[in-house]
Amino acid sequence: MAKTPRKPPAKAKKAASGRSAAAAVPVRGGLLRARWVRYLVLVILCGLLIGAGWAFWKWRSLYFGMPDLPPIADLWDAKREAAIEFIDRDGNTLAVRGPRYGRATHVSQLPPHVPQAFIAAEDKRFYEHDGADDAAIARAAWSNMRAGETVSGASTITQQLIKNLVLDSRQTISRKAQEMKLARELETKLSKDEILSLYLNRVYFGAGLYGIDAASRYYFGKPPEELNIAEAAVLAALPKAPSKLNLRDNLDGAKARQLYVLEQMADLGFITADQVTDAIETDLTIIDAPEYDAQLGYVLDTVADRVELMLPRPPGDMVVTISIDVALQDKIRAKLNERMDADGKAAKASQASALVIDRDGRVVALVGGRDFTESEFNRVTQAKRQPGSSFKPFVYAAALESGFSSFDVFDDAPLSIGKWKPENYGGGFLGPMTLSEAMARSTNTIAAELTQEASEESVINIARRFGITTPLQPFPSIALGSQEVSLWEITRAFGTLQSGGLRMDPWLIEKIENSRGDVLYTRPDYNRDRVFDHELAKEMNAMMARVVNAKFGTGRRARFGNWMIAGKTGTSQDWRDAWFIGYTAAYVGGVWVGNDDDSPMEKVSGGGLPADLWSDIMEIAHAGMPPEPLLGAEPGLEMSEEAEERITFYRGMAQAFGAAAGSRSGSGSRVRVIRP
Repeated sequence: MAKTPRKPPAKAKKAASGRSAAAAVPVRGGLLRARWVRYLVLVILCGLLIGAGWAFWKWRSLYFGMPDLPPIADLWDAKREAAIEFIDRDGNTLAVRGPRYGRATHVSQLPPHVPQAFIAAEDKRFYEHDGADDAAIARAAWSNMRAGETVSGASTITQQLIKNLVLDSRQTISRKAQEMKLARELETKLSKDEILSLYLNRVYFGAGLYGIDAASRYYFGKPPEELNIAEAAVLAALPKAPSKLNLRDNLDGAKARQLYVLEQMADLGFITADQVTDAIETDLTIIDAPEYDAQLGYVLDTVADRVELMLPRPPGDMVVTISIDVALQDKIRAKLNERMDADGKAAKASQASALVIDRDGRVVALVGGRDFTESEFNRVTQAKRQPGSSFKPFVYAAALESGFSSFDVFDDAPLSIGKWKPENYGGGFLGPMTLSEAMARSTNTIAAELTQEASEESVINIARRFGITTPLQPFPSIALGSQEVSLWEITRAFGTLQSGGLRMDPWLIEKIENSRGDVLYTRPDYNRDRVFDHELAKEMNAMMARVVNAKFGTGRRARFGNWMIAGKTGTSQDWRDAWFIGYTAAYVGGVWVGNDDDSPMEKVSGGGLPADLWSDIMEIAHAGMPPEPLLGAEPGLEMSEEAEERITFYRGMAQAFGAAAGSRSGSGSRVRVIRP
């Protein structure tokens, strides 16, 4: 029979139960501790991730929107306000429009104390740091913290370049961080001397001056290569507060800052204590601010407009060499005003303009009006007015090209072209005369008839080839200059005859550079285009010389000295415009007289006040020059009395012949070729 197992005693059961519970307690504690460790690790990891994310976000926020460092070649022009400096052929500055940028300067060209002054003033450890000076930043932070405000900065010269040329001027931690980062990047791409040179050329000195060259010339009248220690130190004082320390307005304040710069230079071993003393005792001679002639505005406006056409994307630091002879320009403008002051009121003429071009096309004088400060409107290039009879040379040139000769005889008699009946100035008719005499007398009927013979289109074609750019219409009245042109155009066109048929292309701009000396444009040498036959040009010159030299010529008052002169007078309807355009072998010149409101003058003709003015200004232009013969002009000089009588005799015969022929045939008034 099976035995029934014995139950353990209660005491033993209780002991066993206790042992089991005791074993379970450590197990549950270990699990709990493990959970807490995992939780703690997770919290720490999350904290680290959040911290890293926050740090990354802050880092991104510091550099968010930071521009790339521009290509090194572009830094010279970065954030440069547009400016033009106008200079003459000798390099003298005539005017500056916009900020003044000096010529490019490299530290190697300067005396050592010049760059040393700026290092002492702005960045004592310039040659030691990598673009941002950590030691200086720490010192500045400590000083600012102790003071409770910003009392010290730590921007290096490289950082200042970045701030001025790449970033904006906001005072934020983000902008400062970007400045430091880009400064360090710049230091990897440029040498220290290149960075310092760029700084010295772009730093602002106040008074619209950028660069050491501009400041040196503006304040001391010398290039920076000639600056002494005292001058270098006072200029190095300016970038700290350029407007406040303007040397003309606050020299005492600038000298106080100069003392600091000198002391720092001595501490750095750049100069000795004796040199500091000498510099302090050196008198600073600040020159007067340059004064530019406002009356050159007519020229400079024209040049600026043409630069825009020549260079669609001009640099911000242009230096333009212009053709004007400034001394001659001043004398011509003064003489023009003197004559207008004397004769203008009686003539009821308030304005005048003048243009003088040398035989090579160089514009040596351009006077666009009596006073640029009162009226900036340029009456040489902008005004379009009726040229009157000064347009007739194009008619005669077209006639010669069509086969006519200056010796052909036409009849000055009543003429009808459709409904138009041209009349002569002063009325009346003189009968048969050669084309040469008709030019000299400025006979309207014969010019009108010549236009019909040669064709209006031929006259327009000649005018365009010679240099008239204003659109012209083929109306009969074009013969008498009824369509408007500018003084620039018509004076240029007369230059074609002066040269024997080569078109004149006048120029005001000789060269365009930037402040680094890079040449962007140089007027090229070129062969002028032949637009008119050489022999025909000589014949034209002979006819136009009679305008000035013949006893009956309308331009006799234009004569001066012993120079051969050819030219043409012009008077528009109701005496609203009066012109004289003419030339010698040396110069082509044009004068216009009138009123801006187009009101009539007191019967002023081209042979009066304009011819006087032309004589005045051309005598000035030719001063000291030996007279030269004018191509083809000799036959047009004053004839002897015997020659005049012979021409009169033949004219009478021609008139009688023409009258007889006309009565037999009923033909028109024109008298065919008769050669005296």
